[in-house]
Amino acid sequence: MADEGVAADDAAPATEIAEPPTMFGVPCTDERGQQVLHPSRDEYLDVLGMAAADGYELCVDVCAVDGLTNRTRAVAPGIEPERFEVVVNLLDLRGRRRLRIRTQVPADDPQVPSAVGLYPGAEAPEREAADLFGISFSEHPDPSRILMPPDWEGHPLRKDYAIGAIPVQFKAVEGR
Repeated sequence: MADEGVAADDAAPATEIAEPPTMFGVPCTDERGQQVLHPSRDEYLDVLGMAAADGYELCVDVCAVDGLTNRTRAVAPGIEPERFEVVVNLLDLRGRRRLRIRTQVPADDPQVPSAVGLYPGAEAPEREAADLFGISFSEHPDPSRILMPPDWEGHPLRKDYAIGAIPVQFKAVEGR
């Protein structure tokens, strides 16, 4: 039995896809109760500056992720996942708030601006990300390697880095 008095043109409107919420002008998602911002590389330093001005005074960590084997990881709607991602964790000590910033970094141009001018504590973690993933941080005050020897070839935490082995020599325990 057909609905009486309802014309085909009066059908329910198509569901609109809601725009993701924003913070500091960039998409904002919630991951396990924590706000996560998704700026582009061009927006990255501006968003960090706005976060600092909003009370996020401590950079807890800067790290990198190689998504080579996980191209389907969750990002904000409208954000295209790239091979690399730089993740910054900020803390507002007075307001007791946390903020995570995830910026996609393409494999063919793995670089982002350095956050050291805003957060001096980012100096060593940026060097680690550069050393282990090969992501450079422009305007970094000391871009030298921090964990690997200066003549080391490659970046050991990249997913396509060759797995090697270092022979371990055990010495006999005396008296057994």
